Formats: sequence, C-alpha cells, structure tokens
Amino acid sequence: MENTVIAKDVLRFLSELKRNNNREWFEQHKSEFKSLEIGVKGFYNSLAEKMKEHDEIEKLKMFRIYRDVRFSKDKTPYKSHFAGSFSRAGTKLRGGYYLQIRPGESFMAAGFWEPNKEDLLRIRKELELDATAFRELINKPSFKNTWGELVGDEVKTAPKGFNKEDPNIDLIRKKAFIFVRNFTDKEVLNKGFIEEVNNSFKAIRPYFNLMSEILTTNLNGESLLN
Repeated sequence: MENTVIAKDVLRFLSELKRNNNREWFEQHKSEFKSLEIGVKGFYNSLAEKMKEHDEIEKLKMFRIYRDVRFSKDKTPYKSHFAGSFSRAGTKLRGGYYLQIRPGESFMAAGFWEPNKEDLLRIRKELELDATAFRELINKPSFKNTWGELVGDEVKTAPKGFNKEDPNIDLIRKKAFIFVRNFTDKEVLNKGFIEEVNNSFKAIRPYFNLMSEILTTNLNGESLLN
C-alpha cells in the first residue's frame, strides 16, 4: 500500500498506547492498530522506493510493536512507536538508515550503530593514520546543517592499543559512528515529511561513500573485496 503521509491518528494512538500499555487495552484497540499499521508500513515502503533513486536499498525491516521483556526490568508489553530500518545492498556498501515515529520523540538516524570488532578496529586505524578527509566531510556546512554532530557511545580514555594523546582520540574512542536528526510532531504530520526524510538520507551518502571505502580497503588503500 502506497502512502506518503503519517496520519494524525498514528500519533494519537501511540500516545494513548503509552498511557495504557497493557494487553487488555491493546486487545480492545487491536483493529485500530492494524489499520494504522497498514498506513505506516505504506509510508515506509514509499520512502524505500524514493531512497532507491539515490542508493541501493536491499531490505526494509519494520520492527514489531511487541517488546521482548524477558531480560528487561521494564515489563510493559508494547513499544509506543513505529520504527523501521533500511539496509544497503552488497558487501561494498556499508552503513544503515533508521526512522522512528513516536509522539514528541520522532527521529531519523544513519551510520554505524554497532560495528563488529574488525570493522571498528579498521575505522579507528584509519582515523589514527589520517582523519583529515573524515573531519572535512562531517564539518562541511551543507552536511552539518542537515545532520549536526557525530554521536555514539565511546570509551572513556582510549581503546586498547591506541594513544590517549593522539590528536584524533576524540574520534578514535567512538564505539559507534551515528548521525541523528530529530523531528517535532508538526514536522512528522507535514505532507512534505517524506521528502524531508528522503533528502536528509540522500545528504548522508558522501559519509557512507567514505566509510564504505575505508571498510573495503586496507591501510594502503588496497581493496579487500574479491
């Protein structure tokens, strides 16, 4: 189902779900949820099609509303948001996209959430060798005006094997390399929201290009791909 807008009822329902996060209430309103879910999935599918015009999107994954509470102190059974991730195609294309719709807390994100230890070491080694291109890209005004600052968890001092006095230690200590953009409810409900999200994802492409090059080559710039 094609859909290019987020309906106002989506945010209303999610707000009500947050206040009534129990199975009895959800079962009573499950038909409404299913109806709204169809519309939201349509929006994400429409966004994926737009993204395919500027990137190779292999898969859209919509996350289920049901929470896994087995190992969580929070036993509320449902998420009070809709969310989906977009995977890039092929081993040469790295990075991922994410969009979450939640009243008062909607955001989009792009980058590298939990790189495996090999990828993380490769990124850190590149930044240790020369972070000039990386810094120039993320500090470019046209990029920064859309995505702001690099975010992500980091170690307190320096990763094992790296000098805490390294001039690029602020980047090397990162454990994730993510950019996030937040949206107000008004922005989410605007008919131009899908284009704003798509254009923002398009603007992250130079970052993905640089990181993909790093992660598919060795420190001498030689390809690691067959």
